[in-house]
Amino acid sequence: MAIVDVIPHGVNRMAVMKGIMDYRDLPEDSYYPGREAIDMYGHYKEDIALFAEMGFQCYRFSFSWSRIFPTGEETEPNEEGLRFYDDMVNELIKYGIEPVVTLCHFDAPLELVEKYGSWKSRKMIDCFIKYCDVVFRHFKGRIRYFITFNEINMLMHLPFMGAGIRFEEGEDELQVKYQAAHYELVASALAVKLAREICPDARIGCMLAAGSVYPYSCNPADVWESMKKDRENYFFIDVQVRGEYPEYAKKFLEQQEIRIRMQDGDLEILKENTVDFISLSYYNSRCVRTDGQGEASGGNVFASAKNPYLECSEWGWPIDPMGFRITLNALYDRYNKPLFVVENGLGAVDTMVNTMEEGGAINDDYRIDYLKAHIKAMIAAAQEDGVELLGYTSWGCVDLISATTGEMSKRYGFIYVDKNDAGEGTLKRLRKKSFGWYKEVIASNGENLL
Repeated sequence: MAIVDVIPHGVNRMAVMKGIMDYRDLPEDSYYPGREAIDMYGHYKEDIALFAEMGFQCYRFSFSWSRIFPTGEETEPNEEGLRFYDDMVNELIKYGIEPVVTLCHFDAPLELVEKYGSWKSRKMIDCFIKYCDVVFRHFKGRIRYFITFNEINMLMHLPFMGAGIRFEEGEDELQVKYQAAHYELVASALAVKLAREICPDARIGCMLAAGSVYPYSCNPADVWESMKKDRENYFFIDVQVRGEYPEYAKKFLEQQEIRIRMQDGDLEILKENTVDFISLSYYNSRCVRTDGQGEASGGNVFASAKNPYLECSEWGWPIDPMGFRITLNALYDRYNKPLFVVENGLGAVDTMVNTMEEGGAINDDYRIDYLKAHIKAMIAAAQEDGVELLGYTSWGCVDLISATTGEMSKRYGFIYVDKNDAGEGTLKRLRKKSFGWYKEVIASNGENLL
């Protein structure tokens, strides 16, 4: 069992993800969509064959920590778990698809949550590094791109989903979150150090949920607020790329009377083991206003003022391709490190013409339009602005459970999976219209966006 296995679908989902409701208090009839999800475990060969048909040059996926160390504290790894990832990685290599592996994607063995409070405890660092050591040694030469923590900044917004953090009554939530952040940052740096020792030909990066924050107006108060919100996002990456806590963060911690417990050598570990690249997810920009007026819009958990210049998705997320270009430039200007876009996509309800049995079809032109505009913006960032990009992987190549809502109906893929929000369906796969479109995009390296 891992964190994802106890996050329910429905009205209690957000409270559990935020760490303010204990999953152990959930009703007995709660449905946990992550336990089966789309069962890639049983369909990986079929799925990878479809990725190869599209022409994928790389595939970004995540290892499940609890598959390799079920409780997190075994002395030896679970051979069955390693064998599954052996099979999966070898299948990718067979088709010439580069594996890009996230080591910890909103994930930890549930036993470590129960025993230590997850990343509230420094004990997690040792458990994580033991897991990394096994992965690096076992897959040396076969996996050349690693990401330490998925969207590490989400720890601040969804502490339980992001890091297994549950809050006890009376706990100082900011203190808990920043202490956990320190432990994750040290763990990430030690993973970088270990990777360079064991598999020096590999590249290892960090990841953030990205998206520039605009001031709603040229009111200096709005501009300042947007700068503060950007810094909240940049905090983790500032440490992982620059190797030290930025001054604005030190001042914030001081003002909030947050005292981070550190051991001797922590700051040296952070300084000496910075990442090789920055990976990111981009779905939308945000907008802030300080006058308390106007509408709000959604967007990957982050609250935002409604931007009057942008249309929104069915789930209220602003659609902003130019914001993608702005975000890529902002990150590259700030860090001067290669970027790897590992998530970008549109969640939408897909309507099937006919049924699966009748050879159903999905004409997801809205997804094609979204991706086309964003890929154009990315190409402009690379070719016109000089941003160094290692690659691009959309979210998601195959339909999956939405992380924020737990819905299957909020679909992202080029490949339809027959399953509904209640967990019912055959799990059959079906090519959408975007499948053929994306195949041509890859074949032309983005030159033919049709």
